[in-house]
Amino acid sequence: MNQVLPSLRLSGRWLLALAGVFFLVGCGKKKEAVVERDNTAEVKAYYAANPNFFRFATPADLPKDLEWENGADLPEIGSPAAKKGGTFYTFLQDYPRTLRHVGPDANGSFRPWLLDDVVVQWAWRHPTKTDVGPKGFHFFSGLASEWAIDKARKTVWVRIEPNARWSDGVPITSDDMLFAFYFWRSKYIQDPWYNNFYTTNFAGITRYDSHTFSITLPEDRPDMSERVLKLYPQPAHFFKELGDDFLERYQWRVVPTPGAYTILPEDIDKGRSITLTRVKDWWAKDKKNWRYRFNPDKIRFSVIRDTPKSFEAFKKGEIDFFNLSLAEYWYDKLPDSDPLVQSGLVQKNKFYHDFPRPTFGLWMNTNRPLLDNREVRVGIQYATNWQLVIDKFARGDWQRMQTGSDGYGEFTHPTLRSRPFSIEKALESFAKAGFTTRGPDGVLVNAKGERLSFQLTTGYEALKDVLTILREEALKAGVELRIEVLDGTTAFKKLREKQHDISYTAFSVSPEMYPRYWEDSHSANAYDDAFRPDGTMNPERKLKTQTNNVTSTAIHALDQKIIAYDRSSGADEMKKLAFEMEEMLHEHAAFSPGQVVPFMRIGSWRWIGYPEDFHVKLGKNFTEWMLFWVDEEKKKETLDARRTGATFPPVIRTYEQYKQKN
Repeated sequence: MNQVLPSLRLSGRWLLALAGVFFLVGCGKKKEAVVERDNTAEVKAYYAANPNFFRFATPADLPKDLEWENGADLPEIGSPAAKKGGTFYTFLQDYPRTLRHVGPDANGSFRPWLLDDVVVQWAWRHPTKTDVGPKGFHFFSGLASEWAIDKARKTVWVRIEPNARWSDGVPITSDDMLFAFYFWRSKYIQDPWYNNFYTTNFAGITRYDSHTFSITLPEDRPDMSERVLKLYPQPAHFFKELGDDFLERYQWRVVPTPGAYTILPEDIDKGRSITLTRVKDWWAKDKKNWRYRFNPDKIRFSVIRDTPKSFEAFKKGEIDFFNLSLAEYWYDKLPDSDPLVQSGLVQKNKFYHDFPRPTFGLWMNTNRPLLDNREVRVGIQYATNWQLVIDKFARGDWQRMQTGSDGYGEFTHPTLRSRPFSIEKALESFAKAGFTTRGPDGVLVNAKGERLSFQLTTGYEALKDVLTILREEALKAGVELRIEVLDGTTAFKKLREKQHDISYTAFSVSPEMYPRYWEDSHSANAYDDAFRPDGTMNPERKLKTQTNNVTSTAIHALDQKIIAYDRSSGADEMKKLAFEMEEMLHEHAAFSPGQVVPFMRIGSWRWIGYPEDFHVKLGKNFTEWMLFWVDEEKKKETLDARRTGATFPPVIRTYEQYKQKN
């Protein structure tokens, strides 16, 4: 899961490549040479030490009964009208802290532009044909020219596109996929989630030749094909220097990509801007489902920390589009009557999408004082007036999230409902926790003199008014919420280090077949040695940081269900377990479900083109599938019209083809 937060500006040291040797450069500081390394022998030794996982065969060993497929019959994504070229101007609220894809500080808001939204996987789930077929989801070809799925063998075979290349020109081979498992399982990357996920969720990889491999899973799961096809290789040649100093050595090095964009060294202006440049002669430029996407030659990000300032930059034409999902911007700051809209210079589009929802809400750290008491957490849930947020802040356009797994169809709990705002029920719960007396400021106090007061942290500067509403309403129930608004990366860092009391945040989730629970709810991601052998809590447990279990949830019975769920091969059993786990998490009350935003609302200058149906069903945001383009002729025409006062027909559209029926 990727955290839905912006990133932090980082200034200071660079990793600079000169003649194959890397130097740390600081202001006025002496250059320190970093020793070169070649880990080829270490990697081969790792393969040899794990022969049951890393297997080597020949093409003659391929099963003869495989049914190969390539997704060529699926409808194409993107518009044939798309135009290549131009520069797309947008902004970041904070500068990325690293260009690494993994490890500390890597999971910021810029990562989708480095990896998630631009990487070419072996195959991609089709974003509009979303039904489930006999073999699972429908996939179109990415790095794989074709693939074969055998549920009985719990294996997926992949053939690599012969012309697939890394952005530095090096061919992509099966060895890069073998290396990916070494990389993700390595302690060098200092990323426990990757270490665990790629150790426990895969049974082995077999290399047949340089362009054919297979991956075997421990269980025949309903989403077996997705588990394999959504993987992507790692450039083994680039990571030959992987070692103990990985974080520093690769902090600002641009990882070669199979995707359309890379970052040139001269386009890294720390704290100010960063630019993506389209790879020259990109290997997939003429490939179906890729040829009408990734259209601009460059994508330039300027750092604009303040939302009002970024909106003003948009109205000046300095950035090309703006997210108008907040009611204040859609209705007030850029109403349909605005001269920019009425003159046709700026277009407004509202698009209803359908995908698993980002988990907006209050995440309570059960490792913190008072929040380790369930009755306190339940009371906070009843003291949280999400409906007023929806009615007042969102003007009724949002919906209430019911569980942390909304949007997964038959895997979403059908009857479980989030707790409504109720001062009476909040006070009942607080009384059970020993908070019965109000102080002079209205905050409840227990017999020890402890106040019912918590810091509420967020990295969403644009949503700070949501917290103001929650604070004012919570005080009516005797709770003090001390608001802390940080920049996105600092807020996320605090969250991952488990230093928060309560965090208003969201994790972005992929459009998978069913929800995950291990990452944010298993005790392995909360503590080291959480339980004694008999299942009771270990008083010597140590808090584990840098994981997505930000509530520090540790429930032995829940752990057992998560393990059973992850090992299950039957959809019915998985649904039963998912519902039981949701009920346990609801009872645990460490997450207060917040809002669902069922649409995107976009303002864009008329030189930004997009397909006739605007977006895809699974599109979370305007840029995600890279369907847009820059029309340079229209840009000149529009800028000339702005100077002369010429106008165009206004464009205000709503797309409801994927709107969910209530």
